Amino acid sequence: MSWKIVRLSLARTPEFPQGSTLHGYELILPLADDGLVDVDAFDETPARATVQRLAPGQAVQRGAILHREGRFAFSYEPGDADDEDIFHLENHALRQGEYITLTEPDGDVLPYRVESVRPIPD
Repeated sequence: MSWKIVRLSLARTPEFPQGSTLHGYELILPLADDGLVDVDAFDETPARATVQRLAPGQAVQRGAILHREGRFAFSYEPGDADDEDIFHLENHALRQGEYITLTEPDGDVLPYRVESVRPIPD
């Protein structure tokens, strides 16, 4: 297990039929060799797990990755109002080329592609 930087880009949607590398997220998470989140390492140092939301024309949003009741979510402010649920991250590998689904606070469900997974530089 090691902590990694994972880059997600918006996959195909009606608004972006080719996807968009300009819309995405950068995550810092502990990943096992199989690409799954190492929940034990996550729970030992949850403050280390962070997210940055990237969108053109908007300031970068920085937040935390939460693990509660067996699920993961992104959160940018205290409370649940802005949380973005991550569909089945607890059992979905984060490997380049894989897809994950996020539910945004407004209810939009969007697909994201794992663009890269790289070690955190020393």
